[in-house]
Amino acid sequence: MDFSNYSILISDDSILARKQLKDVINSLGEGATFIDASNGQEAIDKYREHHPTLAFLDIVMPVKDGIEAVKGIISEDPQAEIIIVSSVGTQAQLKAAIEAGAKDFIQKPVNATQVKTIIEKHLP
Repeated sequence: MDFSNYSILISDDSILARKQLKDVINSLGEGATFIDASNGQEAIDKYREHHPTLAFLDIVMPVKDGIEAVKGIISEDPQAEIIIVSSVGTQAQLKAAIEAGAKDFIQKPVNATQVKTIIEKHLP
């Protein structure tokens, strides 16, 4: 896949989790521009600055959690393609994230098949 026209925001307080997701995306294609954020507020700020094509957000993060970050991003860009990536997502948290405007959900640990399906579904 050619990702050269796409920028992808990855927000997770774990550097390792961000790297793993980047590695999976890079295994599917090349050329994506990655934007890192380590908390929910940073995700909102980086989204505002870069307007990425796709955003992957963890739920449990410091400063603002993923649900608050989704709300903040959607308030500025109702069409934002936000995917929640979490290992601890309860049904209530997942429902809250979707209601806030997230478009989809991936369970950690991520795998190439899941990520490929999400990318094909949500990238233009």
